[in-house]
Amino acid sequence: MSTSHHRRAVLAAGVCAVLATVASIAAAQAPIIIKFSHVVTAETPKGKAALRFKQIAEEASKGRIKVEVYPNSQLYKDKEELEALQLGAVQMLAPSLSKFGPLGARQFEIFDLPYIFQTEEQFVQVTSGKIGQELMASLENKSIKGLAFWSGGFHVFSANKPLHKPEDLKGLKMRIPSSKVLEASLRTMGALPQTMPFSEVYQAMQSGVVDGTENILSSYTTQKYYEVQKHLTLTNHTHTGYALIVNKKFWDGLAPDLQAVLNTAVKQSTEYEAQLVAQENKDALAELKASGKIQVQDLTPAERDVWRKTLWPVHKEMESRIGAPLLNQVYQATGAAK
Repeated sequence: MSTSHHRRAVLAAGVCAVLATVASIAAAQAPIIIKFSHVVTAETPKGKAALRFKQIAEEASKGRIKVEVYPNSQLYKDKEELEALQLGAVQMLAPSLSKFGPLGARQFEIFDLPYIFQTEEQFVQVTSGKIGQELMASLENKSIKGLAFWSGGFHVFSANKPLHKPEDLKGLKMRIPSSKVLEASLRTMGALPQTMPFSEVYQAMQSGVVDGTENILSSYTTQKYYEVQKHLTLTNHTHTGYALIVNKKFWDGLAPDLQAVLNTAVKQSTEYEAQLVAQENKDALAELKASGKIQVQDLTPAERDVWRKTLWPVHKEMESRIGAPLLNQVYQATGAAK
């Protein structure tokens, strides 16, 4: 090799080394991206808490973490998002707890049981203690790491006719998310459960494909269900909870200091979400009553008891799916009568 060739080779090697160093520094400085997908609007408590999580995580990590939030089924619908998380296409979700049943984690179906919780405090007590920890741990063999439980509040029923008592649902086509428990609850009352994605509900009610639905109060305002439903009854028959979850491989690959940052963001956004839910459902109820478009029916304790007694047998029906020991643990924690 001539001297000039040799010089050029050395120079090229030097340039490559410099470029490699620059690339590795850039890689070290490039933020870790967390794609956080959810199916509700950004204005809901869950949507706002996702944005609060983003803010805290990005600030506390000093830019080492970047959270991209995709609300309103922008990336994935209900059924697709869990698979996307398991495959690592997104890193973070906050699905409703009923989504884990179809995944094979049937013990999570306990949260769909009618009247399993009478108060918000009972939900928090169960999810923040040993029962909640064990449920989250059971997801790890499905490539899912559970970080926290979030609340959505209690569910109500609506239709285009008054729903004073359980038999008023007889023969009505009612939209539900994919849930064996909710299906059993509706069949118990003689209704015809129709499973469909959250994003399709308004149109289905508007066109008469379904007669009614059941959901938390804030869904009736943010999704404008009150425009296509005439009657709503405050049954509080079941409670929505969400699980803030991440792809386990992604989480395990994070440096311990970044895990600590994210755990702080989880804790603070969880507290924030709980406050928002309480306020939002209160505001939603006031808004629905003021809209003049939907009749809101409250229930006396005696009337609610009729709904509870009608639906309680669903617990026994679902016992083999969910597991009697877990059911008894929850009954003990909440003081519920069998």
